[in-house]
Amino acid sequence: MIDIHSHILPGIDDGAKTEEDSIEMAKAAVAQGITAIIATPHHKNGKYENDRNSIVNHVAILNKLFNNENIPLEVLPGQETRINGEMIEDIQNESLLSLNHSKYIFVEFPSGQVPRFATQMLFDIQVAGYTPIIVHPERNQELIEHPSKLYEFVKKGALTQITAASLIGKFGKNIQKFTDQLVAANLTHFIASDAHNTTTRGFCMDKAFQYVGNHYGNDYHYLFTENSQLLVDNMNVNRMEPVKVKKKKFLGLF
Repeated sequence: MIDIHSHILPGIDDGAKTEEDSIEMAKAAVAQGITAIIATPHHKNGKYENDRNSIVNHVAILNKLFNNENIPLEVLPGQETRINGEMIEDIQNESLLSLNHSKYIFVEFPSGQVPRFATQMLFDIQVAGYTPIIVHPERNQELIEHPSKLYEFVKKGALTQITAASLIGKFGKNIQKFTDQLVAANLTHFIASDAHNTTTRGFCMDKAFQYVGNHYGNDYHYLFTENSQLLVDNMNVNRMEPVKVKKKKFLGLF
């Protein structure tokens, strides 16, 4: 299993604080069947800035540490970038880091809203040759209230990644129901942990994939598993035709 979203690099954002924390997270990941994990520290979110070169260096150090500790987990470079008006410039000057140097780029929205320039920026990222992946849309208040916006983003080529903990109810029943509906409507393409630690923000990947298998069947389980591998290999991921869900169906959950 591959986890494409984590905060396992120590001391650079609100994830692991020390190398000991990173080791604990790595052992927890391996225990859940994770063999590779993309480190995606926050970037340009108003608090943290982690550019391409610094992340690559941190990943190399952590891989060496895990090797010395005999932990069978490969760490790959990535970045969780808050959407901003400089993203295309940052792609061009190579300060923005795609996931494992692939054509896939994480895009994070503020938790409470979707910026007005989001549609244009997601388009511009695709014109630049990359595929944007909107992270944890199930926790964005504006998308919860107006799910048609997410449908339009996906219809126009963006991908999305839901959080494992959301799917199994760790963020509450309402977010779990909304996440369920995103899966059912083919409005998401990846499940990842967004793990920050081993206590309050753990991996939950094993339980999330078990949930998918039980509720949606082996085809969905396979799709999500394979998509993470395809992403790491810089290949085209599986897409299913998205379904436009009526607003009232979502809002009726809250």
